Amino acid sequence: MKNTKAMKNSKDNFLEEPNELERGTGSSEALLEPFPEFKELMEESPMRVGAHVSIAGHIYESVDRAISYGCDCMQIFSRSPRSWRAKELAEEDVIEFRQRRQNAGIDPVVVHIPYLVNLCTPDPQLHARSTAEFTADLARAASIEADFFVSHVGSHKGSGQEMGLAQISSALRQILTQHNSEVLVLLENTSGSANSMGHTFEQLQAIIEAVDMPGRLGICLDTAHAFEAGYDLATAQGLAKTLAELDRCIGIEHLQVIHANDSKTALGSHSDRHEHIGKGQIGLEGFRNIVNHPLLRGLPFILETPHDELGGYEFDLPVLRSLRK
Repeated sequence: MKNTKAMKNSKDNFLEEPNELERGTGSSEALLEPFPEFKELMEESPMRVGAHVSIAGHIYESVDRAISYGCDCMQIFSRSPRSWRAKELAEEDVIEFRQRRQNAGIDPVVVHIPYLVNLCTPDPQLHARSTAEFTADLARAASIEADFFVSHVGSHKGSGQEMGLAQISSALRQILTQHNSEVLVLLENTSGSANSMGHTFEQLQAIIEAVDMPGRLGICLDTAHAFEAGYDLATAQGLAKTLAELDRCIGIEHLQVIHANDSKTALGSHSDRHEHIGKGQIGLEGFRNIVNHPLLRGLPFILETPHDELGGYEFDLPVLRSLRK
């Protein structure tokens, strides 16, 4: 699943400094008024909402969990996210996963990298191990015919952004050269805590340009992380400016997946804490603007929201869907 050609070609129209938005209307319909030819495009973009689900038991059982929540798309870890040890996927499990996914019409399937991998590290041993594990996990994603492989950028561990950029760029070039997969690797933005990298669009742009392998890298935008990094997604004006900056730095056509998470913490807090949709600092109006924006509404929205006394995905999925016009 990729951004439509029509959306890619029309991005400049939608990314001009927002006419109606600047006058305070703040609605998706107002944004579209100067561009009536795109109303049909919006109507033809079905909303695809999913969640990150567990692979406990057998990997194919994750499809059943996604179905039980009413997901149209899904994200998984292909193995334990907090261990270097990875059990080989049985061939029959891979075949069953593909079949259940096809039968359910789940599209896309996203695989997320385990937490221990850090391609930005200055430690030679950890860098080599992270590169090897990334390569192996990308191969696992290809084996189950996943569409996207999402990776956090990593931490430079105090060595500085220049060193971190050099480390991740060399690793990704090696990985993508060795593994010529149809699975598109997506770099996920971060909240900017500690020594982490990837919290600005400029940093993500620098990585993509340094790797210099067109068509092999894209972007996954986490709404909570973006907000916590200082991109104001709570207002229509802030969303318009954020997307304009993303396009200026990277190109909006590189954006393939949205991690739809509200934020417990304030704008620019650099503290990564997810919240239920509408219960955090981005709020219902913020997400209403996000899911109805012409450049975003055709993308898959993947939830990574909490499971607590309020509930879990059974709470957030219908809330997010209810915001779509």
